[in-house]
Amino acid sequence: MPRNTSAEFGLPPFRGAVREIIIACVAIYVFILVSATFAPRIGQAIVELGMLDPARVRAGWIWQFVTYPFIAEDPWRFAVSLAGIYFLGSTVEERIGHGRFWAFFFGTAVLSGVAGFALSLTGVISQGPALTVGAVSNAILMVFYLFNRDAPIMAFFVLRVPVKWLVLFFAALETAYLLLSHFALFYFVLLLGLGAGYAWYSLFLTRRAASLGLSERFYGLRNGYYRWKRRRAARKFEVYMRKHDRTVTFDEHGNYIPPEDDKKNGGSKSGWVN
Repeated sequence: MPRNTSAEFGLPPFRGAVREIIIACVAIYVFILVSATFAPRIGQAIVELGMLDPARVRAGWIWQFVTYPFIAEDPWRFAVSLAGIYFLGSTVEERIGHGRFWAFFFGTAVLSGVAGFALSLTGVISQGPALTVGAVSNAILMVFYLFNRDAPIMAFFVLRVPVKWLVLFFAALETAYLLLSHFALFYFVLLLGLGAGYAWYSLFLTRRAASLGLSERFYGLRNGYYRWKRRRAARKFEVYMRKHDRTVTFDEHGNYIPPEDDKKNGGSKSGWVN
């Protein structure tokens, strides 16, 4: 685990799953831009196939839950979303590992998309398309906060603020855009990314502690069963010895208690201990 919980950094290392995600997003975006310039029909078809559109999902285009993070049109939104992944994703990936970061990327994207699609079924809110990797960027921000609750961070390379205030700032900003857009699906999915990050952290990124507690309960039950078997065997042995005119005694744990004569002759005071 990283020793440093602060996020006072300039340029994080460009490697691992973060690099793979950014390269994939940039390559697809450049292809969309080139296609939109020289072959508009192809560019528009790629966007329509990949972006999350509730009407098309209802028609069976369920792959859009996975593809919409890789689709972008507005350069500013695209750049801001990738910046969130680059500056905070490396720290999260170091904490959880390469494979689990990819699972986190797709898992939070799908959770956000499915929740937004469910809201769109009302026919009133969460309408229109959703695209860009912004939901995952918000999920990374939330998980970064949950791993480093008291960490200061250089916001916009100018202000050094606690990361929790950055989470609240982006949540408030996106809520304002949600209201101004009359509850568009795009901003719903962005906000749901924060919730998806929290859910993924709670369900999967703290599993080690939960597994440890489960293991302790399992071994506790197993040891309790063995102690019960030992006490049961001791009672049976007592009955057996009484039938042969001999008396033996065991304590409540099933340990043999020797006769007083054996104790006086130097025997164990507490009997056998298993």
